[in-house]
Amino acid sequence: MTHPQFTLTSLNLNGIRSATTKGLAEWLQTRRPDCICVQELKAQAGDVAGRFEHLADLAGHFHFAEKKGYSGVDIYTRHEPSDVLTGIGSPEFDAEGRWVELRFDTPARKLSITSSYFPSGSSSEERQEAKFRFLEVMAPHLQRLREERDFILCGDLNIAHQQIDLKNWRSNQKNSGFLPEERAWMSALLAPDTAPALIDVYRQLHPEATAESYTWWSNRGQAWANNVGWRIDYHVATAALAQRARRASVYKEARFSDHAPLTVEYDFGL
Repeated sequence: MTHPQFTLTSLNLNGIRSATTKGLAEWLQTRRPDCICVQELKAQAGDVAGRFEHLADLAGHFHFAEKKGYSGVDIYTRHEPSDVLTGIGSPEFDAEGRWVELRFDTPARKLSITSSYFPSGSSSEERQEAKFRFLEVMAPHLQRLREERDFILCGDLNIAHQQIDLKNWRSNQKNSGFLPEERAWMSALLAPDTAPALIDVYRQLHPEATAESYTWWSNRGQAWANNVGWRIDYHVATAALAQRARRASVYKEARFSDHAPLTVEYDFGL
């Protein structure tokens, strides 16, 4: 008897127009995931119309930023959702296009796949303060969600949680993405004594992986060539779904952006 399988990819595109010139659609045709959650579209509805509503036979569901060429998230899916929700109820961050949720509900279950792009705080102190405000809003949002349904949160969370999640952890302890407050937020999110529990799916399957776990490399210097990377892209799942994760991998044979696709295979079906 074959088990149903659900293959889910997360990728920060660093611009959909850029990523699609680098072979993303062709890769999706070959890999055939059920869904791909993408971040940093850097495009608006007018840019997508007639070009990117579908990608490799997958239908897109978008949350655009108001600002041109900035942020934006999307989920391309092979399966028709029962509902599509955008935003987290925060005017400040919903204007930046940071959350899209596809619900695949049936009479027997409540299940969501979400794509989210957490702010980067590296450009200025103001953006780091915005990032902290976002985390303050996101924590209760995720708490409410996990109390009412199973879900997988895919996305660029812009936080490396532990020392094994980045190459140069010692020199980055005062840098955005590895600040003590950010790491503490992740620890609280993933606290095992919090009910219902949320699981870092890649870490569950690869508890000690270092060099092969990185998903982002700075464009400065020789970061990619020397694998001076960070693991800042995640699948975070409620325990019931995380238990059904079988394989997780970071694809590095081709580059579509400064991030690499993170794919997890689950043994459930939509």
